[in-house]
Amino acid sequence: MKIDEVALDAGGHAFRVRTYRPEAPGGAVLVWMHGGAFMFGDLDMPEADQVGRELAERGVAVVSVDYTLAPLDAIPALLPPGGVGPDAPLPPLPASDAPRARFPVASLQVAAAFDWAVANAAALGAEPGRVSVGGASAGGNLAASAAMRLRGRGGVRPASVLLVYPVLHNEVPAVDAELKEMLAGMPAFLTFPSAAMKAINDNYAGGSLDDPYVYPAGHDLRGLPPAYIINAEADRLRKSGEGFAAELALAGVDVTVVRERGTAHGYLNEPGGAAAIRTVERFTAWLG
Repeated sequence: MKIDEVALDAGGHAFRVRTYRPEAPGGAVLVWMHGGAFMFGDLDMPEADQVGRELAERGVAVVSVDYTLAPLDAIPALLPPGGVGPDAPLPPLPASDAPRARFPVASLQVAAAFDWAVANAAALGAEPGRVSVGGASAGGNLAASAAMRLRGRGGVRPASVLLVYPVLHNEVPAVDAELKEMLAGMPAFLTFPSAAMKAINDNYAGGSLDDPYVYPAGHDLRGLPPAYIINAEADRLRKSGEGFAAELALAGVDVTVVRERGTAHGYLNEPGGAAAIRTVERFTAWLG
């Protein structure tokens, strides 16, 4: 495969995309966003780089987006009372001193990355009409947000939307007894308690929580492209992915929803993990 990086600008901020061009392109492109509570993550984490490489090996071109991250103001709310330890891990703090910004910067950058991918599809060995958007966790939010933004704008829209353990609600629907039992004993950070989610939401949205491009759930979803949603089984955010899938169906949008058994939130960050590879293969079949 051929890997390149391109500098772009949108939302008043410079950003970049990393492209993965297959040796034997199958004609599809996925504009992909990593997760990280809108505050963390980069193009080198497995959720970004491994996904890009594995899809490209299977013939899918990938445009991985290094979107502008939100400020780190929510970190105190994520820390457990006793501080960070082996039983309550947090993602490593980014070393970069790059500028940070709240909504709508990252959302606008994803839409711009989609436009760039459409314009450069031929160079990636793909067709302009087969450019999809996708992402994991907060990146799934950005993918859904971009699909809504592009629908509202008119013109070329994504061929489909692919979401993995996404967060799509301002307030995640309540857990049931089955999921509550699965979450028991997990590190506090991975159970997404209400206080932490509120801090993440407020930090990213910057006072715009009611904007449909911030958290798409609960808004008008009619006219969105077909969606493929994969939820981790032991994941508080599974209720967001499942609830959003139901809303899409009620809005007349074709949607496929899968529960990846035996997984927790963030499993795409397991290098070479079996579940991660299964997700890549599901995506390949969908995009093909």
